[in-house]
Amino acid sequence: MNCRGCGAQLKLPLIDLGTSPPSNAYLRAEQLTQAEQWVPLKVDVCESCWLVQTNDYTSADSLFDADYAYFSSYSSSWLSHAERYVGQMVERFGLDQNSRVVEIAANDGYLLQYVKGRGIACLGVEPTHSTAQAARAKGVEIREVFFGRDTAAALRDEGWSADLMAANNVLAHVPDINDFLGGFATLLKPTGVATFEFPHLLALMAGNQFDTLYHEHYSYLSLTAVNTLCERNGLHVFDVSELPTHGGSLRVFVQRQDGVQTRTPAVAQMLDKELGAGVKTRAFYTTLAPAAERIKFQLLDFLLRAKADGKRVVGYGAAAKGNTLLNYAGVKSDLIAWVADANPHKQGKFLPGSRIPVVSPEQLVAEKPDYVLVLPWNLLKEVSEQLAPVRAWGGRFVIAVPELIVL
Repeated sequence: MNCRGCGAQLKLPLIDLGTSPPSNAYLRAEQLTQAEQWVPLKVDVCESCWLVQTNDYTSADSLFDADYAYFSSYSSSWLSHAERYVGQMVERFGLDQNSRVVEIAANDGYLLQYVKGRGIACLGVEPTHSTAQAARAKGVEIREVFFGRDTAAALRDEGWSADLMAANNVLAHVPDINDFLGGFATLLKPTGVATFEFPHLLALMAGNQFDTLYHEHYSYLSLTAVNTLCERNGLHVFDVSELPTHGGSLRVFVQRQDGVQTRTPAVAQMLDKELGAGVKTRAFYTTLAPAAERIKFQLLDFLLRAKADGKRVVGYGAAAKGNTLLNYAGVKSDLIAWVADANPHKQGKFLPGSRIPVVSPEQLVAEKPDYVLVLPWNLLKEVSEQLAPVRAWGGRFVIAVPELIVL
C-alpha cells in the first residue's frame, strides 16, 4: 500500500490487531443470524511524511451510512467543550452577525447549536443521515454530503465562504485527506480561519491507546504530518494548542496560504516536542504492539478471575474504542454480560463482533453488578459521577487502558 498523504510506499508497521468488524457497525436483533464482515485492522507508518494510517480494507460509504450510531450530544462534557469552543472563537476572531461559520462533520448539531444561539449564520456538512436529522431537529441547516474540493466549490458558489470552519474529530476519518484539506483552502475567505481537533499521536503512543485504532480512523495524526499535509494543500498552520479531550488532543489553527494571521511560537514548540519524542524515527513506533498485547492479557486475566469468583462484570459506554479492545481480546457476553449506554440509538442493539447486548443505564441499578468496565476510559470522570450509585452497593469501576485499574 502507498501512503494516502504523499504516495510513498508504506514499509513500517505500527500494529496488527487481527480482524474485526467496523467498530460502529452495531447489530439489530434480526441480524444476529447473519454473518458479519470481519476485515483486517492493520496500521502502518509512512517514513516519508510520517503519516500513520490504516490499511485500506473498507470504504467511507459503508462506514458512515444512514444508520450511523455515534451522536455527540450524549456526552455532557463534550457539549461543554463545544460551547466553550464557540465562545473562544467568537472572542478571538471577532465573529458577529455578519460572519459565516461552517462545520465539517457537524454530527447531531452539538456545536452549531451554540453558534446559531449567538445569531451567527452557520451551516453543517454531515454525510450520515441519522445524525443530520438530529441536527435539523435543533434548527441547524445541514448538507448531507461528504466534504472535499467539489463540495467546497459548490458551497462557495452558493455564498457560504467562511470566516470560521470547524472540524472536530473528523480529519482522522477521511480516506482522501488531500481532497478534504483542499476543500478548506477553497471555502475559507481570504481572512478566514479553520480549526482541526484530533487525538494527538504523542498521547496515543504514550498512553498505549491502541483501542483508538479502528477502521473509521484512517489516519493517526501528529502536527508534523498535519503541517506537511496543509502545506501541500494550500493551507498554513498558524497556531496549535493541547487539549485534554479524547485522552489528549491537538487543536490546530489554519488559514489559506495568503491569510493574515501571524504564526505563533506554539507551532515551532510543538514540532520540536514531536521531533524530540522521536516521531521521525522507527524506534518511536515499536512500543505500541507489545503494550496492546499486555493490556489484552491483563483484561482477560481480570475477567476470568471475576468469573471464577462468581462476580458479575458489565460494561459502560458502547464506544468504538471499546469494540476494538473487546474484539482484539476475544471477549464475549460470557465474560461481560452487557454494556449500558445512554444513547437510545444504540440500546437494543448488539456490539459488532462480540455481540454483547447494549442496554439502558437503568439496568445497572436493577442488576447491581460487581464491576463496571468503563470502555470510553477518557470519560471516566464523567461516567463515575453520573453512575455514583454504583459505589453505594459496593460496585467498582474498572478501566483497561493504559493499564488495568480497579477503582
